Amino acid sequence: MSTTAFPPITEHLDDPDAARAEGRRKMDWAMQHMPILTALREQFRESKPFDGYTIGMAMHVEAKTANLVETLADGGAEVAITGCNPLSTHDDVSAALDAHENITSYALRGVDDEAYYEAIEAVIEHEPTITVDDGMDMVAAIHENHPDLIDTIVGGCEETTTGVHRLRAMDADGELDYPVFAVNDTPMKTLFDNVHGTGESALASIAMTTNLSWAGKTVVVAGYGYCGKGVAKKAAGQNANVVVTEVEPRRALEAHMEGYDVQPMAEAAEDADVIITTTGNRDVVTREHFEVLPDGVLLANAGHFDVEVDLDALGEMAVEQYEARDGVDAYEMADGRRLNVLAEGRLVNLAAPIALGHPVEVMDQSFGVQAVCVRELVENGDAYDAGVHEVPDELDREVAEIKLESEGIEIDSLTDTQREYMDSWDHGT
Repeated sequence: MSTTAFPPITEHLDDPDAARAEGRRKMDWAMQHMPILTALREQFRESKPFDGYTIGMAMHVEAKTANLVETLADGGAEVAITGCNPLSTHDDVSAALDAHENITSYALRGVDDEAYYEAIEAVIEHEPTITVDDGMDMVAAIHENHPDLIDTIVGGCEETTTGVHRLRAMDADGELDYPVFAVNDTPMKTLFDNVHGTGESALASIAMTTNLSWAGKTVVVAGYGYCGKGVAKKAAGQNANVVVTEVEPRRALEAHMEGYDVQPMAEAAEDADVIITTTGNRDVVTREHFEVLPDGVLLANAGHFDVEVDLDALGEMAVEQYEARDGVDAYEMADGRRLNVLAEGRLVNLAAPIALGHPVEVMDQSFGVQAVCVRELVENGDAYDAGVHEVPDELDREVAEIKLESEGIEIDSLTDTQREYMDSWDHGT
């Protein structure tokens, strides 16, 4: 057990046994729909590739994540885990994880900033040799507060767009002192998790939180990266009128040629029924936009951190703030307009009170990539220098092949002649 002031999850609960049982029920349901992790877990149980390794994790601790954690623990690892967002932890799932003999969970829903970072410190006190992060807070804490551990860390994995952005900036400054796989950037993550996962889960969480329809609404999507593309596509599929805002000219042009209106946020805000931010950057919706937003607008964030909507400015402008319904904070302006912020501006698909995160099948793919990347660090960690690394393509393909096999889908293979043709430069017209 950690010696920090922050104890494991079960010491925070009134009825740990009941919580464990409910958490286990959620995990078992999810695992029925996770064929990739099921296959990898069977392999890891036999080969125990992680014997002798300690894995420190900062993740969204809910049922799907928990199955990744148990897959690594069943492969022999000692795992310590905490949350990567104060509102995305499911306490019952955290308790179920903590019951595993190889897992200590510090994840607790609703902690304040101080306790959030205390829990990260508690994980680090286990002296991890591998890190698995969602947002890069653990990597940052190790470098800032525990540089003595870096020589014993084999490497890490980072799941999110925001986390990879932070890591690349850290790497560019020469400050990243161990290798980290950019799991977010691999095709099995971007093409499915970011597009389908974020698109479906963000819209579902907003709809369930508000009990409102998408049909006929003007939905402004801030950012047209993979997550923004998914949100825009799914909203249009539910008969919303979609407007995209962008700062990158090629993405803006792509959105335009895919049929969406493209406008500056200052213009789009005037007619918005819903604004969903997906940029990973701060101050996307600010004071100038609050001044023109219509009464009743919904403001939701599908980026990692709660900085995309300027809540400080909104709070200063509001004459009254109250909870309109669970997960919806209404900010009333002096002119009577009500601007509604979902999930405190945090990641709406995980932080809203009834949010469940990405669909199970989607996360099975992403967590499969995480699992094989951890295996790669154990088997070939010496081959990677400090810095950000792309996931080896053969690992990404391995996960895709497991998924296809589980679905009973067969595909063609290149013949020797075709392979030679593709690999050659001397076949002209």
